[in-house]
Amino acid sequence: MTDPYFSKTVTYICTHNQDGAMGIILNRSAELSVTELLKQIDINPQSSNTQNQYVHFGGPVQTERGFILHKPMHDAATEFDATVDISTMVSLTTSKDILVAAAENNGPEHMLIALGYAGWTAGQLEKELSQNAWLNLDIQDDHHVHQLVYTLPILEKFDYAMQLMGLNFANLSHQAGHA
Repeated sequence: MTDPYFSKTVTYICTHNQDGAMGIILNRSAELSVTELLKQIDINPQSSNTQNQYVHFGGPVQTERGFILHKPMHDAATEFDATVDISTMVSLTTSKDILVAAAENNGPEHMLIALGYAGWTAGQLEKELSQNAWLNLDIQDDHHVHQLVYTLPILEKFDYAMQLMGLNFANLSHQAGHA
């Protein structure tokens, strides 16, 4: 992908249906610490969990809006206002209450906080996939999902995804071919 927004990105697709697709880029920094973000939205961070974390650039759409990927929390006491379970390892929350909970050390143990998202209109992602603009990685192993979404440093996620596909980026051609 030569588009500067998406070159060498790992994007977690959250929804993909007849209306289009939505995903969060996992390996781009928004150059903003979580502590700074919390202070900007008048939340006093009391948790050490947010101290060394950085906000991700989730994509070029609605960059002023927060999207939080986190491990599902199926406890009625920790439900958030706007949460969608995507898989057994990932939920997506867009409400401020999850940030308040995280600041008070009551949030999910593992979170990825992003500003913005990547979006595709109906049929757009399928067209790009058919043109070999994207490599597709279908991860079934919870450990690998956990590593890619939550654990690995930003700069290691792309190489890890390539490794999971059994590919070496240096061996890929910038020219797409169809046999």
